Amino acid sequence: MGGGSVNKGGEYMSLIGLILTLVVVGVLLWLLNNYVPMDGKIKSIVNVVVVIVVVVWVLQAVGLLGSLQNIHIR
Repeated sequence: MGGGSVNKGGEYMSLIGLILTLVVVGVLLWLLNNYVPMDGKIKSIVNVVVVIVVVVWVLQAVGLLGSLQNIHIR
C-alpha cells in the first residue's frame, strides 16, 4: 500500500489526488465568488462553510481526525 494518506474508508489516498481535489474545490469556490451574483454576507458564509468542510475533510484524509461516522445529530 505504500505511503499515502488514509481516507475515511480506510483506503489510501494519494497526495496527488488530495492536491487535485483541493485545486478543484478552490476553482469552484473562485467561480462561485466571481460569477454568481450574491450578497456579500451570503458569499462570506458560503466561503466559511466550504473552508471548514475542506479542512475537516483534509484532516480526515490524512488521518489526523477520527472517523465522523459515529456522530449523530438530533
